[in-house]
Amino acid sequence: MSTITTKDGTEIFYKDWGSGQPIVFHHGWPLSADDWDNQMLFFLDKGYRVIAHDRRGHGRSSQTPTGHEMDTYAADVAELAAALDLRDAIHVGHSTGGGEVARYVARYGKGRVAKAVLIGAVPPIMVKSEKNPGGLPLEVFDGFRAAQAANRAQFFLDVASGPFYGFNRPDAKAAQGVIWNWWRQGMMGSTKAHYDCIKAFSETDFTEDLKAIDVPVLIMHGDDDQIVPIADSALLSSKLVRNGTLKVYKGLPHGMCTTHPEIVNPDLLAFIQG
Repeated sequence: MSTITTKDGTEIFYKDWGSGQPIVFHHGWPLSADDWDNQMLFFLDKGYRVIAHDRRGHGRSSQTPTGHEMDTYAADVAELAAALDLRDAIHVGHSTGGGEVARYVARYGKGRVAKAVLIGAVPPIMVKSEKNPGGLPLEVFDGFRAAQAANRAQFFLDVASGPFYGFNRPDAKAAQGVIWNWWRQGMMGSTKAHYDCIKAFSETDFTEDLKAIDVPVLIMHGDDDQIVPIADSALLSSKLVRNGTLKVYKGLPHGMCTTHPEIVNPDLLAFIQG
């Protein structure tokens, strides 16, 4: 297995295939680098160097008791990028990974990052407050924590078979393999990391990160995203970045990279080549 060891002793697992301009993929909660299988193969075939890591506490990386917040996640990516000497890279983040991309690019991307992509991403901030009246109430995320603590295996199965991929919609055709793969990835990781990460993805404010990004940004979001509602995420983020392009996908779910790669991948490629 390929790993780097961070300054605090955490082992971060990563995949690194091919050569050419690097594309770095950042996965969502509670998944792993495996969530990018389709995109990794697609862009490898197009001549790119494709890289995906397991966030600390997720997948095959160390199950650390601490560090499950966005500052540390971004610092871990910075150490990975330095170790692999990544330059002129495109960073693509889905969901929680979109927040990780925003913070990494804003803080560490100078001279290393060419473009960024946020897909179904959590910025600018998910939780409802006086400053963010359209957000989701804290009670929603408290419910996530309670469900995970009570029975993580069943909670993950419910998420994967329901709202994540839109399989709970009346006309949806649930793909059992996709559900099992989501559950498999989630159960590989640490329940402590996943529990703490709920706070990280829901309560972190990425407003200043988005404002600080000076490279082109593509924001992709399904308008039927039941996990990260579009009105309080992509529609706001697109107004905060300096050089952003917003693409809204009618009827597509949160996990659209898996359910509709034939739509997502060509749009990603066009942005990268543009």
